[in-house]
Amino acid sequence: MSPLPELNLNLGITNDPGSPFYDGNGGEGVVVRTDSGLRKYTITLVISDQEAGSIYLKIGEKEVEVPTYKMTVTDDKTGETEAYQVTRDTLSFVTAKTKKSFLSFFGFKKFDKTTFLYENIAFEPQLESIEKFDISKHRIFSVDTLTYELEGSGQKIILYAGDINGFEKPKHIGQYFIVVDKDHGKSFIGDILFREKFLKLTPKVELHVIKRKKVPKNFEYDDKGNIKKLIYL
Repeated sequence: MSPLPELNLNLGITNDPGSPFYDGNGGEGVVVRTDSGLRKYTITLVISDQEAGSIYLKIGEKEVEVPTYKMTVTDDKTGETEAYQVTRDTLSFVTAKTKKSFLSFFGFKKFDKTTFLYENIAFEPQLESIEKFDISKHRIFSVDTLTYELEGSGQKIILYAGDINGFEKPKHIGQYFIVVDKDHGKSFIGDILFREKFLKLTPKVELHVIKRKKVPKNFEYDDKGNIKKLIYL
């Protein structure tokens, strides 16, 4: 059974003789209880431009380091705010380049250094410093994953929470944000589900994306997948 909607009930005083609550005796007022309508609350997710750390994400056959950014989750009923990390860069492999050492001539290949170049096609707000999306109707939930789909600049984008090792970008998706927490996305998923249950009505869910001042165009990695150099737009 779906939970009952929450009524916004207010107490008021009436002196209106036409009101069904008026006592007809000319008194100063009668206390009445009125329903001003249904309250529908909003869960707000904010992806910031504040770098928070990094994770290693498997892209193709290689695990590479990807920066993470602070993301906050709150709602306008409890006011409780939780912080998570999220990726903002969608990478694809371009090329590998090997720089040979002078010992390579003698057959000592282990001193050669190979770097790997990845292209970044990230979603960023185009016109404003913050872009907002209503993602309430575009949620897919399974036992251990939660995704929201949004669309911006003609591209379909997902916000994904779950085991990052099992993540694969769907073919129809251009870019993605991946939520990072200490429990393979389960902390974030539990947070969202708890707020939905507490708010009773299916709440509106808004995603706010803050535009970054500098966006990496290319990532250069060493042979261990560590970031060696960022090349900006």
